[in-house]
Amino acid sequence: MSYRGNKSLKQGLLILPLVALFSGCGLDVKSGNSQVDAQAQGESEPTVQVAGTAMKGVIQQGIVTAQRITANEAGHYSADQLAAKPVRTAEDGSYELRLQGKAEGWALVELRADQATRMVCDVVPSCAQTGAEPVAFGNTLSLDSDFVLRGAGDLTAETVYLTPLTHLAVTLAEHSIEGGLSPAALADAFEDVEGWFGLSAGSLRLAPPDLTRLDELDNVSADGLQVAIANAAFLALVNDHPQWQSIADVLNDMTAQVTANGVIDILGDGENLALTDIVGAASLQASELQLMTSSSIVSQRLAIVASRNVHRFKTIADVYEESDNSLADGGNHVTPGEENHAPSDAVADNSDDQSTDGSETPVAGHSGGHAGDTGNDVADGGNDQPAEGNAQDGFPTNAAMLTWTAPLTRVNGESLSMGEIAGFEVVYGTSADTLDQALAIGDASIDELLVDQLESGTWYFAVRTLDTDGNRSQLSEVVNKQI
Repeated sequence: MSYRGNKSLKQGLLILPLVALFSGCGLDVKSGNSQVDAQAQGESEPTVQVAGTAMKGVIQQGIVTAQRITANEAGHYSADQLAAKPVRTAEDGSYELRLQGKAEGWALVELRADQATRMVCDVVPSCAQTGAEPVAFGNTLSLDSDFVLRGAGDLTAETVYLTPLTHLAVTLAEHSIEGGLSPAALADAFEDVEGWFGLSAGSLRLAPPDLTRLDELDNVSADGLQVAIANAAFLALVNDHPQWQSIADVLNDMTAQVTANGVIDILGDGENLALTDIVGAASLQASELQLMTSSSIVSQRLAIVASRNVHRFKTIADVYEESDNSLADGGNHVTPGEENHAPSDAVADNSDDQSTDGSETPVAGHSGGHAGDTGNDVADGGNDQPAEGNAQDGFPTNAAMLTWTAPLTRVNGESLSMGEIAGFEVVYGTSADTLDQALAIGDASIDELLVDQLESGTWYFAVRTLDTDGNRSQLSEVVNKQI
């Protein structure tokens, strides 16, 4: 389950010129958290703290500034003059600074690199460097002076994260409407970028996890890991594409495309970077990271991330909506074909729980272990019982481990080979009649899925098969689990 992108891209970058904010001499930059008190202009003047993290791996000693976003009389929003003294990020990538004025409106936050700035390599197995040996995963490397990350946020929240994806969102907001960096434009742009990469709504507001510390991240969600791996993929492309000399090259090309067209090229034009390059690299990185972690919980969530990216890669060209300059989610929608060519239902494993009327009802595997034998198939209608789980298997209590068996025939009786199966779709919800959430798996070899971050209550699950011609089966029988 890997994809390394189009290796035939030609030389030539469309670079977005960047205007330096700092002169390089006489720059008074504080380091650590001591800068907060140093920035206070007077006890009587109100100030608001802005804090967050710069993460593409962790970015250390990056120079961070912040500006309020204000509107002129014509209603055009833009960042005002420099309103906070620059500070440097700490060893964990965090920063804190203060803006004068009340905690209202939005702020634009920007990080730039200089000779003191370092970034932790978050690419497996290493990060390529121009004219130098690769830097191993978890070690630090220097950044080019034209490296920039931007983010924006509501000052009432006081947390603004700086990543490649937030940088694209700010660029998109600048392009999107005549009103400039309005709160509405920024909110829409964050949502659009999440859609481009198949991320859940609000994912760019999550605290970015450090991928070099996976075994310490048992509480991180699959959504959080998916965001971090998408950000890591920007640098992974430098390894696989010789025309990209640095992460700054990749970001400059992506932002130039958004500035010019309001979108990122979907499949590539032979010169500029494509969205599928990023998604494919993210899938590969998720698989590589899964081999490194010793945490079974994190490993399961990485499998989810890899599956999401594989499916996103396969469907991304079909869901492009030029009308609103965004990519529709589309990850869980496949146009059905003729019914007699559709694959038969996938079969979810059954448990020994009983329904209220005394008949046997299939349910999801218990947390703490997965459902048992998956050897049954559509042809024989097998109904094997799951093995009992145990707490040592490491599954969280707010999760359901699902397993299923791929069908061997279509509904018209024709045989169905594994090569004809594109993947599966797991749907679930809090009612058997309203399975309104879905996870797509773009790999026919996967036959289990951990669905986590479930709230208390009874959850219902079903699975369907997707074939390579775009047909999909009916849903399997619904199974359930009490959280």
